[in-house]
Amino acid sequence: MVDTMGIEKPKRCKRTHSSEFKDELVRACSEPGISVAGIALANGVNANLLRKWMLARGVTAPSLRRQAEPKEPVVRAPEFLPVAIQPSVPEIRIEARRGSTVVKIEWPVAAAAECTTWLRGWLK
Repeated sequence: MVDTMGIEKPKRCKRTHSSEFKDELVRACSEPGISVAGIALANGVNANLLRKWMLARGVTAPSLRRQAEPKEPVVRAPEFLPVAIQPSVPEIRIEARRGSTVVKIEWPVAAAAECTTWLRGWLK
């Protein structure tokens, strides 16, 4: 087991940066195609702090500007598609068995009299 009681941790101190340094980094970040995180990393600064400096100076990151540019309008398909439905014609449905023969008949209701005549003839 290691005794850490005698080891002192180095004290953290708040770093301060000059206005010229901040302005230079903000100016570098305003170039198109530049990564704010990359500039921050290269200069030993936290990317969130650099973005805060940019906001304070009224500069937006190039990636944010790209999102703000108007895009082509999105054409969306209608939510409901028109469907043509054939009107249903009422039918007479009959299933008749005669011995081992099964006959299924679908006949329009409008011709019910003819259906009756045909059925009587078939059942004789």
